[in-house]
Amino acid sequence: MLIGEYKHNLDPKKRLSIPSKFRKELGEDAVLTRGLDNCLFVFPSQSWKPFAEMLAGLSMAKKDTRSFSRLFLSGAVEVEFDSLGRILIPDVLKEYAHLNKSVVVAGLFNRLEIWDETRWNKYKGDLEKNSDSIAEKLGELGII
Repeated sequence: MLIGEYKHNLDPKKRLSIPSKFRKELGEDAVLTRGLDNCLFVFPSQSWKPFAEMLAGLSMAKKDTRSFSRLFLSGAVEVEFDSLGRILIPDVLKEYAHLNKSVVVAGLFNRLEIWDETRWNKYKGDLEKNSDSIAEKLGELGII
């Protein structure tokens, strides 16, 4: 299970060390792609395939589904961990997520998210301020 929040630095060669706890769950390789809210998603390879198949199965006739598929699939890259547990962040993904030196790697059960630390702190602060109203909406849906 991928849970927790860790701060790491992106090195000058755009390599990011993935916490060992997460590497054990991810296996030998993973898929890195654009995420939502200008973060990056990291999927274990075995979880990526069904997700990508679901995206590929969306209707090409609808603009929104084409766009959603393009967001995730066109930016996806397979990544392997080097001997120090680092992955390389391609320029296009680094720019998409506005990554600077300090980043946060957050576990969200079946995937990781990689955030620029400043953007993460702002996002998380806003989320925490609105947690009561979010909980009410989820309660109305019968989720909690």
